[in-house]
Amino acid sequence: MKHALFVYLLSGILACPGFSQSSVDGKNYGDSKNENLRNCFAGLRACDLSALRSDQAKQIADMRHDQNLWKCLDGYGECDHNALTESEAKEVASAQHRRNLLACETIVGICDKSQLTRSEAEKVVRIDDERNLLNCMTGFGECDHSLLNPREAAEVAEFERQRNVLSCQTGHGLCNRQLLSTSEAGEVSDAEHQRNILACKTGTGYCDGSLLHHLRQRKLLMLNISAICWPARQDMASADRTLLNAEEAKQIGLGPSS
Repeated sequence: MKHALFVYLLSGILACPGFSQSSVDGKNYGDSKNENLRNCFAGLRACDLSALRSDQAKQIADMRHDQNLWKCLDGYGECDHNALTESEAKEVASAQHRRNLLACETIVGICDKSQLTRSEAEKVVRIDDERNLLNCMTGFGECDHSLLNPREAAEVAEFERQRNVLSCQTGHGLCNRQLLSTSEAGEVSDAEHQRNILACKTGTGYCDGSLLHHLRQRKLLMLNISAICWPARQDMASADRTLLNAEEAKQIGLGPSS
């Protein structure tokens, strides 16, 4: 009997519109508070700090303080220096100074030399001079010859001469033939001739056929000289003396003697 009465009363309560609506409103209110907390953690504008409990508001405040400190130390993003404590401000200033020194030493990033100490400025000058000397010697990067001392200038001049010779010999890079010595110019001509023959044989690269025609003419000329000198050879039955210049004719005894 008591059990039946309890079931009856429970059914009446659940059927009551006021009770059912209160349950729904309570659930919606809880969901809204959770959503607001998520918005605050995510840093969204929809965050209502006044709707948070005191412990939740403190958590959000601490998190935002730490995020700002990270941006200040990292150097990326907006940094609110006013939100830093005295010790944090000193730490951030030290980090900024180290980043500026690194930028001055590596020329990567923005360098403010006015922020350097005297010893740091002297170190940066030495690094700049060494970097400039390396650029001048290797031919890579910007080279300021005015920063070189006489000994360095002489070394750089020799490196530049060697690079020019290699460029002329290999066909790669800029070649200034005016800087070549007589022997170097001859070596360069031989190297160019060999590259041209190889290019013509393989069909790879630029082939200057006019150089090959000159080579064939010289070969025919040499065969002609052999035929004149040794007429008994059957494979050189004909010899055209008109192909010989005066010096060549003189060498084989056909021209006037001095």
